[in-house]
Amino acid sequence: MFSPLTNPTVETTLKVRLHPGARRNAITGLHDGAIKIALTTPPVDGRANEALIAFLADLLRLPRANITIASGLTSRSKTLRITGKSPTEIQSALFPR
Repeated sequence: MFSPLTNPTVETTLKVRLHPGARRNAITGLHDGAIKIALTTPPVDGRANEALIAFLADLLRLPRANITIASGLTSRSKTLRITGKSPTEIQSALFPR
């Protein structure tokens, strides 16, 4: 079972590998222990970061303020902090059966 998720007391940490400028917005699998996410938004002026937060907020049904980028602002590899959902809830939302 894959688990790029950890759960410190209140927050859940999610590792993401971003593919900006893709043909469609989608979760495309796993990459080096992180969830690979493709977004149509180009990596210009932080727009891909904003699109990533909006995409995940929509999937997880959370306010955007509950998702922050902990590291990797200018990198394709990012670590996100998510509050308001458990690792199990996040995994179920990102990878429905």
